[in-house]
Amino acid sequence: MTSWFKKNNQIIIRTLGSVLAIVLLYFFINEEERNEIVSALGNVSFLYFVIAMLVLFVSRFFTILRWHILLKSASLEISLSRSSMLTFTGLFASNFLPTTIGGDVVRLAGIIQLGYDRAICLASLVADRLVGLVGMLFTLPLGLLPVLSLNTNSLQAITLSSLFQQGIDFMKDTWKALRFWIKKPNSLLLSLLATFGNMLCIFSSMYILILGIDHFVSYWLIAGLWSLTYFVTLIPISINGFGVQELSLTFLLSKFGGLSQTESLTIAILIRALFIITSLPGAFSLPSMLTLVRENQND
Repeated sequence: MTSWFKKNNQIIIRTLGSVLAIVLLYFFINEEERNEIVSALGNVSFLYFVIAMLVLFVSRFFTILRWHILLKSASLEISLSRSSMLTFTGLFASNFLPTTIGGDVVRLAGIIQLGYDRAICLASLVADRLVGLVGMLFTLPLGLLPVLSLNTNSLQAITLSSLFQQGIDFMKDTWKALRFWIKKPNSLLLSLLATFGNMLCIFSSMYILILGIDHFVSYWLIAGLWSLTYFVTLIPISINGFGVQELSLTFLLSKFGGLSQTESLTIAILIRALFIITSLPGAFSLPSMLTLVRENQND
C-alpha cells in the first residue's frame, strides 16, 4: 500500500488539489448566486458563444503550428496533418484523461511510434511548453499591475513570489532542451509568433464571452488576468488546472474586471467548456494513440 502511494503521490496530490479548489469555489458563492449562475449560463448569447468557439478553434491552429515549426526545424519530416492529429489528441487526453495519461505523453508516444527520434521529440515538447510560457510572460505585467496596486499583503506577496519561482524553475529545467533551437533563432521566433497568435485568440474568446453577457472588460486587462491564471495553474496542485483555473479566474475577474462573482464564474465555466469542445477532434485518433502509449510504456 505504501509503495502504491509513493508511486501515485503526484496524482493523489493533484486530485485532492482539484477537489479542494472546487469545494472552495462552491463555498465562495452562496445559494442565491448558484441559481443566478445557472440562469446566467442560459442567458449567454448563443451567437457570441459560437463566435468565441470559432476564435478558440483558430487558437488551436496556432498551437499546432508552434510545435510543427519546432519539429520541422529539427529536420523531422512530418506533415502538418500529422502534427495536427497528434496535437488534438494530446489536447483531448488532457481534458478527458487527466488522471491517467497526460496530453504530452500521448503526443510523445504517438510521434515516437511514427518512427521519429525520441530525444528530439521529447526536447521539442519541452521547448513547445517553454515557448508558450515565454509568450505569457509578455502579458503577465498587464495582470500584475492592478494586483500590485492594491498594496498587497504578505499572502499576496508570497503568491506572486511563488509564481515567479515557478517560471524560474521551469526555465532552468528546460534549458538543455532549448540548446538545439538556440542555434535556430528563426524557428524560435516563428514559434513565438505562433504563440502570440494563440494568445490573441484566447484573449479574444474571453473578450467575446464577456460581451455575450452584456459586459465590457478591457482586452488588455483580460490578457493580463488570463496570464496570471495561467501561471497559477502551472503550480502542480491540481489536474490540468481543474478547479484552480476556475477559482483563480473567478477571483481575478470579480476583483479587477468589475464583474460580479456570478458573472465571473459564468465566464470561467464557459471558457473551460470551450477548451473542452475545441479538443474534441482529438477523440477520433485517441484510441490508436492510447494503444501506442501502452505499447511504449510496456517496452
